[in-house]
Amino acid sequence: MKKKLVAVLALLATVVLFSQSSAQARGHHYRHLVRHAQAVRSHHRHGYRAQRFARRNRVRLARSGGRPSAWCGWWLGNHLGMNKRDLWLARNWASVGSNAGGPGIGVVVVWRHHVGVITGRSGSGWIVKSGNEGNRVRERVRSISGAIAFRHVGGGANVGS
Repeated sequence: MKKKLVAVLALLATVVLFSQSSAQARGHHYRHLVRHAQAVRSHHRHGYRAQRFARRNRVRLARSGGRPSAWCGWWLGNHLGMNKRDLWLARNWASVGSNAGGPGIGVVVVWRHHVGVITGRSGSGWIVKSGNEGNRVRERVRSISGAIAFRHVGGGANVGS
């Protein structure tokens, strides 16, 4: 059924594309068809459940692959062996594990829109390893101001490494 729908939409988009001579005549209807075709492709690429989760939690899915575009929570979950989709949202880490009471090595630090694990101390700052730091996994000195939680998470040997 889904394959037929995609085929019909592709055929319909082709007919609309070649039936009108000027780009201005296509306007809104053409853009609508293109957006709909992209949504159908995205639906097949990411799966219905991933899309429903993304909409509900305002997480954008990356175009190429299963990781979300804001992927610090996704990375930390994979790093700690906790592959739960609700942990893709950084602030959801505030309820995982137990309260650490403050920063420390091996503690997960949670901000409203970012999450990472503390791996060391440098002067007056903390060294935090996290994903989606400049679009890569990075370890750097960060201020912990604005953090909403510090959590002990049972992640075994991966915590802090």
